[in-house]
Amino acid sequence: MAEAHAAVAFSFSITHEGWDVNLDREVLHLVWQSGVRSWKKRIARLLNNVHNGIYPGHYSYLCVIIALVSAMHLNGLQVPLNLPPKLLTLCPSQTIYWQLGACTLSSLSYWLSAVYFLRYSLKMLFMYKGWMYEAQNKSPSLLTKLWLSAVKVLGGWNTPKLYSYQSSLPRLPLPSLHDTMERYLRSVRPLLDDSMYSKMVKLAAEFENGIGKKLQRYLLLKSWWSSNYVSDWWEEYVYLRGRYPLMINSNFYGIDAIMLHPTTNQAARAGSIINSLLMFRRLLDRQELDPILIQGLVPLCSWQYERIFNTTRIPGEEADKIMHFRDSSHIAVYHKGRYFKVFIYHRGRILKPPEIQMQIEQILKDQSEPQPGEEKLAALTAGIRTQWAYVRNKHFAKGVNKASLDAIEKSAFVVVLDDFPYEFDMNDPSKLDRYGKVLLHGRGYDRWFDKSFTLCIGTNGRLGFNAEHSWSDAPIIAHCLEYILLEEAENPRFDPNGNTLGNPEFTPPPPCRLSWDIKFDCQNSIEASLYVANTLIEDIDLRIYVHDRYGKGFMKGCRLSPDAYIQMALQLAYYRDGGKFCLTYEATMTRLYREGRTETVRPCTVESSTWVKAMEDKNTSLEEKIRLLRKACETHQKAIKDAMCGKGMDRHIFCLYVVSKYLKVQSPFIKEVLSEPWRLSTSQTPHGQTKRMDLKKHPKCISAGGGFGPVADDGYGVSYIIAGEDLLFFHISNKKSCPTTDCHRFARKIEQALTDMQELYTEYNQAAKM
Repeated sequence: MAEAHAAVAFSFSITHEGWDVNLDREVLHLVWQSGVRSWKKRIARLLNNVHNGIYPGHYSYLCVIIALVSAMHLNGLQVPLNLPPKLLTLCPSQTIYWQLGACTLSSLSYWLSAVYFLRYSLKMLFMYKGWMYEAQNKSPSLLTKLWLSAVKVLGGWNTPKLYSYQSSLPRLPLPSLHDTMERYLRSVRPLLDDSMYSKMVKLAAEFENGIGKKLQRYLLLKSWWSSNYVSDWWEEYVYLRGRYPLMINSNFYGIDAIMLHPTTNQAARAGSIINSLLMFRRLLDRQELDPILIQGLVPLCSWQYERIFNTTRIPGEEADKIMHFRDSSHIAVYHKGRYFKVFIYHRGRILKPPEIQMQIEQILKDQSEPQPGEEKLAALTAGIRTQWAYVRNKHFAKGVNKASLDAIEKSAFVVVLDDFPYEFDMNDPSKLDRYGKVLLHGRGYDRWFDKSFTLCIGTNGRLGFNAEHSWSDAPIIAHCLEYILLEEAENPRFDPNGNTLGNPEFTPPPPCRLSWDIKFDCQNSIEASLYVANTLIEDIDLRIYVHDRYGKGFMKGCRLSPDAYIQMALQLAYYRDGGKFCLTYEATMTRLYREGRTETVRPCTVESSTWVKAMEDKNTSLEEKIRLLRKACETHQKAIKDAMCGKGMDRHIFCLYVVSKYLKVQSPFIKEVLSEPWRLSTSQTPHGQTKRMDLKKHPKCISAGGGFGPVADDGYGVSYIIAGEDLLFFHISNKKSCPTTDCHRFARKIEQALTDMQELYTEYNQAAKM
């Protein structure tokens, strides 16, 4: 094997004739190439850091300034601040070389001053959020027009790289305590009766006028000191300190472009997708990926992209940690209970699709049996975190087990070659449901749930992924999936026989079986974790509902936000399903700010509940239902904009809670807020994040989105994706052990709600024409 080969690349012995040195030049050449590639990446990273450090400035402007300052000084003209003569007084002589040196230093100071002026000017401009609140169908205000012109002028001095805007992004603002209390009380009004609401008003007032002031002062200090007052605590306390299993409870999944099935050859599809992922990683390393800009001007924070690859979550007794490696020259592949280490570079270049296909075919043809404990090893990552940390420290801290575990954890990503197909049929919804379940949890032991993401490929060439949640949010991995699917849609990658195009230029390095020495007590721990995983799997149910009667085209025709429209449909569906309203969670992004992640929007509002009740009241007029729906959608849209602009409440309350725990003080208000379960947890999967995604050009390049498990034991998890003008996907999950929830029934309620809303507007439009 290659590892054994490398171990004897250099050896020596002492004989009666002297030293006998043996060198394996091929392996040493591989080591040399690896070092060269590593240094190239370091140099490229350094140049990119310099580029980003001076953005929006550029080196060429420094050369121009040096030429101008030198020309003015040598011709006896005074330059601004008269710096060259002042610097010359510190020089030992007045020769031409010292004069040019003084002019260069003066030019550097002018240039750096201009760079920092442009950067902080951009930061000040990005603080303006008035453009978000202006109607899109109307001409922008004079202030917004001036702002747009200034951003174009200041941001157009240089071509941005992926992380160029990071230092120009403003910090997430801290809301006032009073505003957060008001927003919270308004959000819970439709959920509480008069007596409970009066109680919450009293608790909020006591908190605002009491301990809340002290907690706010500490939080204000943190907001001044840190890049983002939420993100580090959110990552640590919401994700890394959680001791519950990651599978179903935290990890999420994503599905292939189900209408695009370029090949049924598993090895060929794997070769193509793995190559595309590695090319995407190279774009990230070189920062050649364009930053995402809203309206082509306002950048989103790119911080989360750093940890897509070469990243794993390491279990701990009290808290996990995220381990990110600078580089990785291999991937880990799992097939029929065996783990393989697959090298992805040769002579400094990424292996091409046909070369990777050869490696995958070798794995598929391998008839070796799993070693004791190997097949179900990944069940440890699906179980209780404390138990996994104990087993890892006891059985995987040294020797062959540590080396093999390192090969998995330090890989670029993990690939699972399943031994069954991923099926999709519009006439058989159960197949798509099974597709989702396979990606959400698999068998409980065939997904490495700690890895940043696991690429899963079925025997028929369809694919999906399971992603760990602590390192990023869904839009980041969705962007990666969008890139690799577009690569297949835009560029022919398979021949008529389903194999990857092209011929291998050489025989690629063969995959290496990982070796394990898993003792009997470790195998018992694996079985214990698998029992926990199987318990979760048996309790989860999933329904993927495909709504193809209409999509965002009809919603926009109603002059309503598609997201707000769908959220109102979910409110109506839940009310019909449970006979009451519930606390609803919708995630929206705060990436307009540095290191921003998400904020919560609460779609269950006074306005939405009023509309839902009107829909159930036969005496309410058609015009009144339309008016109430528009008002509810407007309220929801404003809440989303507020959350995106740092005016949310849930992350603020969460941080106040963290400060209270540090100070060891109790707050009845915070205790009451945190005891409320999110019975309806929703999220929209982003689609078309980049300019390349054009559904008119590539109509079949539509992902079915992805999903996650329910947050509350008696609630639903609902993820939806607006896939084109006439197609919606809903991923609905619930726990079977709860007698009041049923994802299949809830899907029918959503379908009926969407139908009723379409009929409502159709009838209204017909009446308006008469």
